[in-house]
Amino acid sequence: MAVPECVFSAVTCLQGPGVAPVLRCAPTPAGLSLQLQRPAVFERVLGALASYATPAKPASPGPRVVLHCPALRCNPSTLRLSQLRAVLVADHLTRTLRAHGVCVCSVPSVRDPHMATFLQKLRVDWPTTSKSTSAETLRTCVLAELNSASKEETLPPGVLGRLCLKELVEQRHAAGYDPSIDNCLVTEDLLSVLSELQEAVRHWPEGGSPGLDGDPDSGVDGCVVVHVVSCEEAFQQQKLDLLWQKLDDQAPPKQKHLVCGPVKVAGVPGTLLTAPEYYELRYTQVCKASALKHGGDLAQDPAWTENFDVLSVATIKFEMLSTAPQSRLLLADSAISTKGTKSGTFVMYNCARLATLFEGYKHGMQQGLYPAFPLVSSLDFSLLHDEVSVPPEKQPQAQGLDWSSRHPCLPQGEWLLLFNSVLPFPDLLSQTVSLASTPGLHITVRTEMVCKFLVQLSMDFSSYYNRVHILGVSTQQKGVWGTWGHRIKTGKQEDEPGSFSFRNLGHTSLVRCLPAYSF
Repeated sequence: MAVPECVFSAVTCLQGPGVAPVLRCAPTPAGLSLQLQRPAVFERVLGALASYATPAKPASPGPRVVLHCPALRCNPSTLRLSQLRAVLVADHLTRTLRAHGVCVCSVPSVRDPHMATFLQKLRVDWPTTSKSTSAETLRTCVLAELNSASKEETLPPGVLGRLCLKELVEQRHAAGYDPSIDNCLVTEDLLSVLSELQEAVRHWPEGGSPGLDGDPDSGVDGCVVVHVVSCEEAFQQQKLDLLWQKLDDQAPPKQKHLVCGPVKVAGVPGTLLTAPEYYELRYTQVCKASALKHGGDLAQDPAWTENFDVLSVATIKFEMLSTAPQSRLLLADSAISTKGTKSGTFVMYNCARLATLFEGYKHGMQQGLYPAFPLVSSLDFSLLHDEVSVPPEKQPQAQGLDWSSRHPCLPQGEWLLLFNSVLPFPDLLSQTVSLASTPGLHITVRTEMVCKFLVQLSMDFSSYYNRVHILGVSTQQKGVWGTWGHRIKTGKQEDEPGSFSFRNLGHTSLVRCLPAYSF
């Protein structure tokens, strides 16, 4: 079947970030045969690194987001693992939304100094305050509702009254509220929570929402409230959502619930392990693993303390985020190891490789071992070719056949990393979250996509790193300063022993543009 001319033209004219220009396009019995100008993509990436390391900004400002995480009102000493998961998901969601150019207001502002200290230890950037918001207006609304109901009831201390939510649930049944919700005991603490949410929605921080001045969506209707809760808190949070709508005519119509599944630790019965205890467990394991690798009691060395903190937090975050938030999570109680390829430790090991590589190149350049990285515009990208699996000099010549016809070219590691990791990265970030367009009450966030991406990137890079000696040859060996510059300008491709050719520098240039995602 012939390919329609319109399809043929559309394919040959396709353009965009990361789209390789078509070198040749020809119809075949199976469809179309394409040959791409792959070096041109390499050139585009190196010429605009920032655009491949961040998600595309929206054409127009999206809705403002109030991100509410109730677990942050707890005492950290009693914080459950499922609540810790909600906190880390909320922090990840905040960072992701802001990377997309979305204006995010994080609620609640943490008042407990112990919680603030624990969040700092976890590298979670969350606002703090010493003030509390007034709930007087809401209290008046509650009392008016109670008087209209004119129902006398003996209530526990601290409870203002009981309000019926059944009618609201029935009106919004299609949205996904739990049909068993009947009424809500209104307490001073509950009103304080609602008051803080009201304040966040109505009085946006100055300068916190660029481009919204005069925008018709800059009011309550242009705001989405996202409640990030553990599965144990989900039912109560739905009550709070409905109570807000009952007491406040200006409550945001768009409220979403992101419910994080339960968390268990293998070998630990029930939910006995608290978040601080879990942190100490991972910290101890990191110290032991480092002691086995480097020797000595490094935990007592101040120079290593910061490293252990960072490694422990990164391990915890990777564990918590590598499974879809709504799914059940089972944490291993085993010691930390770099031998597997699916863990955060493996990813961090390869991040350390990259950091060492960059630092080695920078230090070597300062010492005169390597030339300064040239301008991208001065490089001849036509020198990038496919490599073969076995060097020709190691293969006996077969009569009547040249070596290339007997050994098809395989893609270089550079191409694998470029097309599988660098180019898809902005799209990956864009797919991890979708709020306003999601129908229903509940939303999901694909935190596991980033973790899987990092694992695959680490596997590909580890294989490439072990196969290609990136910075193994210095320009001082055999005095090849002039030879290096001559090759770039003339296009000669011979690789003499001990030379630092364009091909060697090309490896470094790709590694420099690998995307780094900060947890």
